[in-house]
Amino acid sequence: MTLESKSSFYNLGPEQVLQAVESAGFHCNGQQMALNSYENRVYMVGIEDEPSLVVKFYRPERWSDEAILEEHRFTHELADLDIPAVPPIFIANNTLLHSGEHRFSIYPLKAGRAPDLESREQLEQLGRYIGRIHALGAASDFEHRPTLDVHTFGDASYDFIFDNGFIPPELEGAYEAVAEDLLDSVEASFEAIDPHLIRLHGDGHQGNILWDMNTPGAGSPYIIDFDDARMGPAVQDLWMFLSGEREQMSGSLDILLSAYSQFCDFDCRELSLIEPLRALRIMHHAAWLARRWTDPAFSLAFPWFNTVNYWEEQVLTLREQQLRIELPPLLSTDN
Repeated sequence: MTLESKSSFYNLGPEQVLQAVESAGFHCNGQQMALNSYENRVYMVGIEDEPSLVVKFYRPERWSDEAILEEHRFTHELADLDIPAVPPIFIANNTLLHSGEHRFSIYPLKAGRAPDLESREQLEQLGRYIGRIHALGAASDFEHRPTLDVHTFGDASYDFIFDNGFIPPELEGAYEAVAEDLLDSVEASFEAIDPHLIRLHGDGHQGNILWDMNTPGAGSPYIIDFDDARMGPAVQDLWMFLSGEREQMSGSLDILLSAYSQFCDFDCRELSLIEPLRALRIMHHAAWLARRWTDPAFSLAFPWFNTVNYWEEQVLTLREQQLRIELPPLLSTDN
């Protein structure tokens, strides 16, 4: 990433947003609102005499053009099967657009609220749709997008944090010991089952579901933001919908999998990867903040990051996660 492209992305302003949307052939009415996104820059933009649109500007050098287009194709394949993903709009036969230094795409605006993960009906719908996503995802592989594994989420995160001096000197020994032990446990868990890898949403959690209550019954979800789509084990798109004590998580997981299995087979051995995947996400999130720390938006949004207290809590969290990995799976792994 060049200094020029960094500066242009960090300083993206209302005028550049409107210019980009109008370069795609839309007539803006001047209204725009920044939406909750840190990795990219995402805005709702008002359009004259038409519904508002969502425009997404991609962080420079995070994804290649080929990787972005591969994600776009995947979401269009899903939409063609009436799976409620929200793919980008084609503009002159293209979904990846350019304005100056910026790459962007335009999406229809979808309204909805967060899902109620205590609702059996909504969990069943989520399970069915994720099963359908994975049935398509298993049909072929991504060629240009990464794989979620111990190296990409664990080792690479650990190395970046240490190589760039983020750990306070007085905590280096404690963090190194717990992180290396944890990564050894995670790697052993993956090697024990050698999971089949498929195309995933990759970041399936409550914030990436919009629940439309205007449809009959329990409503219907929009599954949004496939920006982290990658190859990985199927359980990655399920475990982040679980919360609460073990009994509650087990009940929710049982509902999700019963519905999921109507459309896609699930290897129950992957249930033993839930806590290892949680460990990888914890380490990856810390490294993500570290990688983005020069972006002014991050120091404003996450002022608590990179303090001694933060890294002390990380050490404790990783120790607790090591204990969770040693617990039995939430459900029986018998097929």
